[in-house]
Amino acid sequence: MSIDKTDQVKTPVDAPAAAPDAVAAVDPRLLVREQGFAGYIGEFKRKVRGGDLGAMPVVVGLIVICAIFQSLNSSFLGVENLDNIFVAMVATGMMSVGIIFVLLLGEIDLSIGSVSGVSGAIMAVMTVSHGMNEWLAVLTSLVGGALIGAIHGFFFARIGAPAFAVTLAGLLFWNGFMLQLLGANGTINIDGDGVVGKLTTYYFSDVAAAYGLAVLAVAGYFLSAFFGARRREAAGIPSRPLSEIILRTALLAVAVFGVAVIFNQYKGLPLAVLLFAIVLVGTDFLLRRTGYGRKVQALGGSVEASRRAGINVTAIRVSVFAIAGFFAAVGGLFWASKIAAANQSAGAGDLLMNVIAAAVIGGTSLFGGRGRTWNALLGVLVITSIQYGLALEGIAPAIQQMITGGVLLVTVVIDAVTRKTQKSAGRA
Repeated sequence: MSIDKTDQVKTPVDAPAAAPDAVAAVDPRLLVREQGFAGYIGEFKRKVRGGDLGAMPVVVGLIVICAIFQSLNSSFLGVENLDNIFVAMVATGMMSVGIIFVLLLGEIDLSIGSVSGVSGAIMAVMTVSHGMNEWLAVLTSLVGGALIGAIHGFFFARIGAPAFAVTLAGLLFWNGFMLQLLGANGTINIDGDGVVGKLTTYYFSDVAAAYGLAVLAVAGYFLSAFFGARRREAAGIPSRPLSEIILRTALLAVAVFGVAVIFNQYKGLPLAVLLFAIVLVGTDFLLRRTGYGRKVQALGGSVEASRRAGINVTAIRVSVFAIAGFFAAVGGLFWASKIAAANQSAGAGDLLMNVIAAAVIGGTSLFGGRGRTWNALLGVLVITSIQYGLALEGIAPAIQQMITGGVLLVTVVIDAVTRKTQKSAGRA
């Protein structure tokens, strides 16, 4: 029996049609290289249509906030007030860096406020009550924070309990544990000239420190971008042109040297800001340039896909909560430094909400899979600026919380609308 060969020819299957309003994905580096400045405009329009606004809303919002408060009080942009804002933001910012790791998984950690209070209490009890070397006490409190986070991660990742419930239980348990450590007095004063005490009070008074850090930041960015573009070009994939790299470097230089000038007009470079900058650079490198960071972001995108790709989901989840606990402990030490004591109010009040709000306002998605540790810097700058601006106007703390809550709500709405826009544009 003969078979007609024409029957064996398979009809090609047409690719599914794209959504009518879908935005074609184009590598911006290639677009800019081919079209120059027009490429920037086209890429900006494409991102807006696709719902990819990046940090633009936060930056614009921060500029508006500064303009409003400066018009109300000329002291707002004074060097002393700005220096106070930068130093005050570090404690919340450190904790926000840790919560970003958790949010990248699409999860939440409600215990970080209590963990920060416990770390300060551990350090104070060991140094003041038991005479332990302060460096050893600091190390112990940091390891304790990481261990507490790992315990939360174990119950979530291995046992399968919801992260919300586990960390809510942790919030209550560790707050009680802190009260037990502090005893009936409830407050333990620490040495203001000690290791922890100097975290928020020490300044590098030599002008070379602030300017040197600015030079290092600008040079580091330029070299990283330049050699990154060279590697991409050698691999035959789109890369940013040198003109764009120079423009980005110039904008960064204006920002960081402006901050350096502010510091040098007051007391110099604050140790707290230097440590925060180191943490931001280090954690950004961890998330974007290492296999571990790529696994964290992949897990936030899809748990099942990550598991099938061979990622140890349990280990990554536990490690992320351990990182959150570690940075909660770091933030706790900065809070203890700020008030030169460990007391019962540590980690309480609106601290938890401010930490989460800083991450979300800065651009980290509550739905997981999108965010950078630099978001903590932008978000905490917004929150701290609002707090200090309202304080200069004598606004009651209750009103401050209401305004901060309103800003957070607007940010979450923008995040939700952005995701819907990306889906409708075929870019989710």
